[in-house]
Amino acid sequence: MGHGSSKEDESVSRTSRFRKKFHLHRERRRSRGNGSNPGSHHHNRVLNEEDFAGIALLTLISAEMKFKDKWLACVSLGEQTFRTAISDNTDKPIWNSEKKLLLERNGPHVARISVFETNRLSKSNLEGYCEVDLLVFLTKDSDADSEVFDLLDPSSSNKIVGKISLSCSVEDPIETEKSFARRILSIVDYNQDGQLSFKEFSDLISAFGNQVAANKKEELFKAADKNGDGVVSVDELAALLALQQEKEPLMNCCPVCGETLEVADTVNTMIHLTLCFDEGTGNQVMTGGFLTDKQASNVWMFKLSEWGHFSSYDVGLNSGSRAHILVFDRRTKRLVEELIDVKIVMSMRAIYQSKIGLGLMDIGTKELLKSISEKQGRKMNSVESSKEIPKFVNFFKDQINLADVKYPLEHFKTFNEFFIRELKPGARPIDCMEREEVAVCAADSRLMAFKSVEDSLRFWIKGQKFSIQGLLGNDICSNSFLNGTMVIFRLAPQDYHRFHLPVSGIIEQFVDIPGCLYTVNPIAVNSKYCNVFTENKRVVSIISTAHFGKALQLLGEH
Repeated sequence: MGHGSSKEDESVSRTSRFRKKFHLHRERRRSRGNGSNPGSHHHNRVLNEEDFAGIALLTLISAEMKFKDKWLACVSLGEQTFRTAISDNTDKPIWNSEKKLLLERNGPHVARISVFETNRLSKSNLEGYCEVDLLVFLTKDSDADSEVFDLLDPSSSNKIVGKISLSCSVEDPIETEKSFARRILSIVDYNQDGQLSFKEFSDLISAFGNQVAANKKEELFKAADKNGDGVVSVDELAALLALQQEKEPLMNCCPVCGETLEVADTVNTMIHLTLCFDEGTGNQVMTGGFLTDKQASNVWMFKLSEWGHFSSYDVGLNSGSRAHILVFDRRTKRLVEELIDVKIVMSMRAIYQSKIGLGLMDIGTKELLKSISEKQGRKMNSVESSKEIPKFVNFFKDQINLADVKYPLEHFKTFNEFFIRELKPGARPIDCMEREEVAVCAADSRLMAFKSVEDSLRFWIKGQKFSIQGLLGNDICSNSFLNGTMVIFRLAPQDYHRFHLPVSGIIEQFVDIPGCLYTVNPIAVNSKYCNVFTENKRVVSIISTAHFGKALQLLGEH
């Protein structure tokens, strides 16, 4: 986080001094540059210069845990997750693993650090986590090299299970250019003397893919060789690259991944090259390519299933048709994996994603499934079912916050009592209480909003016979709702299972519609062979509102 100096103005920290220098450096580039045209950069995302907050170097140094094990740590930011190597068997793991992270002013900036114990054959176990706002962390006036954060119990944020030491700093753009120059110099520095001869320099220019520059190698070499000693040093190469980037960029493509670079877009080019040449301080660089920390922590048995195409990680509304269901957390702007037992996933895919499975339903399996579901419901109403509560909480321990629950676990006499548990007052504050023209979220859920039913059919609901008429049944006139907006609140097993009204109004009528008890898991919703929403048992509430006209709320059972 910086070292500071008592000889300088002590009211200005090293971090704030750097931010000022970084701002001036960018202003100088903007005044001399060719403008900012949208272009390509790392991960194919175009970033406006105004949205660029910097590139942070985050280092996971070490941790202190309550028991000995082999540990790994993961960093999740936005739709990316990175992991450390696995430590030795210890209660004080040391990783010294780092990663450069792109920070956007209005983008993801809350990083989740998760620590897993890995000494298991079947799966890694999440032991603790913390969330760090990197923008806040970077703007602290601190001279410490690192900071220690509490690791919280995934099932209760009031319980501390360990501590983790982190460091985070913004990379100086000038140092970034030198670091970049040092890295690309090493590619063609055949004798490893830290300098480039004309032949080595020529090979480097050829690798940049710029034919114009390739025809001017001698001229560029002389321009770079400021002291005339016949070789180009790191500093000289960095100066050449910075100068040429402003007037006539040398690189048309990235020397690492081969991606075409938009030469006029200096910001995205710098971001791409900095992240692609992920060179840090000599510490171990974290492994990337993961979407969630659960995926990053998977042990070899689960990775084997991915290799065999039994499961896969995909982003998008239809990702749930495979084994892993990914949800976008709007608060943290991070992907979260929905937990579900692998055996259940395989069973659902066999039933809902195949013609054979749906064919079995047509010959009586549908009634059998309904009977099994009702029998399970009765079982979970028994006193004996309360023994399942601790197991359930442990399975979903990083997705159920017991601190929000109104009563302790011992209060619940049956599993179903816990399933429909109350929360503490204020645990779910209602936004815009005084504004009836604002609709709110009706439940703890995975929320999907569509401007029209047609959009929902195009993007998510794949049932071949889905319609508003089928959804509302015969007792409700559906014509006035044909072009209405549709919002789907999908609850998962770990959620607080109480529904609230999303709008203020008067409930005119409840309409019961009998039906099946299909799961509302995306595996079933994305099925081409059944229509979950129109075939499931459900209750329709007709609500008269001052600002939304007639509104309908459907509660589906599964």
